[in-house]
Amino acid sequence: MKITIDAMGGDHAPKAIIEGAERAIAHFPDLHIMLVGDENLIHPHLKNKERITVLHTEEVIEATDEPVRAVRRKKKASMVLAAQQIADGEADACISAGNTGALMAAGLFIIGRIQGIERPALAPTLPTRTGNGFLLLDAGANPDAKPNHLLQYAIMGSIYAKSVFGIESPRVGLLNVGTEEKKGSDLTKQAFPLLQGADINFIGNIEGRDLLEGVADVVVTDGFTGNIALKSIEGTALSIFSMLKETLTSSFKSKVAAGILKPQLKKLKTQMDYTEYGGAGLFGLKAPVIKAHGSSDDNAIFNAVRQAVLMVEQSVPKTIAEQIAAQNKKQEQTIESERKE
Repeated sequence: MKITIDAMGGDHAPKAIIEGAERAIAHFPDLHIMLVGDENLIHPHLKNKERITVLHTEEVIEATDEPVRAVRRKKKASMVLAAQQIADGEADACISAGNTGALMAAGLFIIGRIQGIERPALAPTLPTRTGNGFLLLDAGANPDAKPNHLLQYAIMGSIYAKSVFGIESPRVGLLNVGTEEKKGSDLTKQAFPLLQGADINFIGNIEGRDLLEGVADVVVTDGFTGNIALKSIEGTALSIFSMLKETLTSSFKSKVAAGILKPQLKKLKTQMDYTEYGGAGLFGLKAPVIKAHGSSDDNAIFNAVRQAVLMVEQSVPKTIAEQIAAQNKKQEQTIESERKE
């Protein structure tokens, strides 16, 4: 198996990217990694060259670049070349911690989307109080969505949760302002019966306050709402840990208490740490593409690689293609039947 990684994307590139890649090589004996980026910046940090190669380029897509324009104009950018390796049949998956919009554009223009998929989705795994995590999609790839898009998100998310999380029958929830079937916007009201009729374990509407309780394994929503939910959860977690740190270091007594509680606090931090879950998958593309967090450290990159490996091993894109084709055929038959009636 071969995975390409944009070595120049992210706040801590290329050092963190390289260290994460080296950890992955040590963990997966059949894995080969191609780092794409400036070899003059990569080689000083590269300690283990076994099964790691470097594709040299000095061009980089910056966080401030306009995504589509950058992908079209910067043909030799590290992110673009990483995606191109998949299109050329030289790699099975790619990873980048760089510009999210540009990675989505590269995925669409270079790798291509699965036939029948109307809109790919950005799908991060977020922590829960139970420690299992849940998949949120869409988290920002498409601010506007139609009911059928949410149906496809649900199918893709369910396949991923079953293949990668190992959940036999993933619980799929629709993010809404209430749990009642008739509540919500026109989008959620129209999406509800579509999800009910799909071959998934749809548990109905769920509210934002229940996300971290682990009530669902997959949560679907439009990209606008999903991105707000994602950023709210991330921001809240960071604020809580900052407040805890300030409180537990404010006096001698609190420092003693902090020392006693250190193992429990460390466990809690690990449970809520996004780096343990890898990156956000760009679902709906012909091959696995993982968007790692911009501030990813080596642990986050390692888990992003682990995530990509599992998606390749479990043939997630192929399974999505098969089930989307079946769902679309089912919808066409329903429409034809209603037309005859």
